[in-house]
Amino acid sequence: MNKVLIANRGEIAVRIIRACHDMGIETVAIYSKADAEALHVLHADEAICIGDAPSAKSYLKISNILAACEISGADAIHPGFGFLSENANFASICDSCGINFIGPSHETIVLLGNKSEAKVIAKSVKCPVILGSDGIVEDAKKGLEIAEKLGYPIFIKASAGGGGKGIRIAHDPDEFVRQFGAARTEAEVNFGNPDIYLEKMIINPRHIEIQVIGDKHGNYVYLGERDCTIQRRRQKLIEETPSPILNSAMRKKIGEAAVSIVKAAKYYSVGTVEFLLDAKKNFYFMEVNTRIQVEHTITEELTGIDLIRTQIRIANGEKLPFKQRDISFNGHVIQCRINAEDPAKNFAPSPGTLEYFIPPGGPHVRIDTACYAGYKIPPHYDSMIAKLIVHGKDRSEAIRIAQRALREFHVGGVKTTIPFHLYMFEDENFLNNDYTINYIDQRILDGCTFLPEEK
Repeated sequence: MNKVLIANRGEIAVRIIRACHDMGIETVAIYSKADAEALHVLHADEAICIGDAPSAKSYLKISNILAACEISGADAIHPGFGFLSENANFASICDSCGINFIGPSHETIVLLGNKSEAKVIAKSVKCPVILGSDGIVEDAKKGLEIAEKLGYPIFIKASAGGGGKGIRIAHDPDEFVRQFGAARTEAEVNFGNPDIYLEKMIINPRHIEIQVIGDKHGNYVYLGERDCTIQRRRQKLIEETPSPILNSAMRKKIGEAAVSIVKAAKYYSVGTVEFLLDAKKNFYFMEVNTRIQVEHTITEELTGIDLIRTQIRIANGEKLPFKQRDISFNGHVIQCRINAEDPAKNFAPSPGTLEYFIPPGGPHVRIDTACYAGYKIPPHYDSMIAKLIVHGKDRSEAIRIAQRALREFHVGGVKTTIPFHLYMFEDENFLNNDYTINYIDQRILDGCTFLPEEK
């Protein structure tokens, strides 16, 4: 490929542009009218406006994106994450137009994007799965029968959902009937697919995901795990690797299970297999994300492997240059998502103009961002303004470096989650590795404002 169009915005668009430039590949940025002064627009070799601010009129408008491809002469598209990154129809159209979609085949996206079908594949390779319905549940009556057999509480999940969205919980039959109808409506609106399936809810789990890579020649590796347990309303806030709860034997077992799943699906490109870990440290398959993840950064820092460049090379038909025995892990890495939100007010959004933006630096600190002083954060998109990634020789050192970097991170004009992260790195339960996926939501219910102690 000679020229890549990045069908995305924000820090991931900047990240992809940098990887392309490092590889000698020209880049084309697309942008909405709200993003005319965005950093990815400034960094790309070319930039084309594709519509108004709402995503449906710009970053989700397939016809406009393909028109930008034709105008610029781009021969490949990188979808980043979110937006159209897991849209099988988009990948299929790219293929039919002779445009190299930097990701898996549209057939594989369809297969693994359907959560109930993905579970069937996991079962076929003997990977433990969460008990639930055998495929789609057509109506509430049938759902009630299944829920009775599984036992409450029950997850009601959108089959086409993802990113923590499209999930509702029922604790009894009456709540099940209410939530089932609401879940179908929500799934139709958000994902264009009303299909619902059920899962037995695992109480207080840990969230563990495995980074996998497969090429078009049948070679596969896993690059260790990421612990994404610190979440608010199923939206990740802190990710770290290695997980402080896994030992080497468990890491190998869950990594090999992840590879078995994507291998059975004939998956190629980078991808992530997500699992839940129960109180007895049993793991259960949850889903496959057929794209690059927000938190891919910590895997890159731990292994030294550039995942975006690898993704591009695989799309170009190249073989993986390494095998599983070549993968090594160096130290401990933590990522903090810096969002334009007020943690003291239940993480209320805080869009606005950045009066100043002074990111940290120094040894073992990486910042992925698309922000700068004077940049106006649009209210139309995700609230993340930066990712702070720190690398230490062990977890304790990584936390100390994170604290130093957060204290150096100065943002004016909007509220951010920086105070939340400073609070967490003093929190005894976090430091002692004693928390589950519900920890932050419970702290919010308890009235915690996540303000760190003043030094």
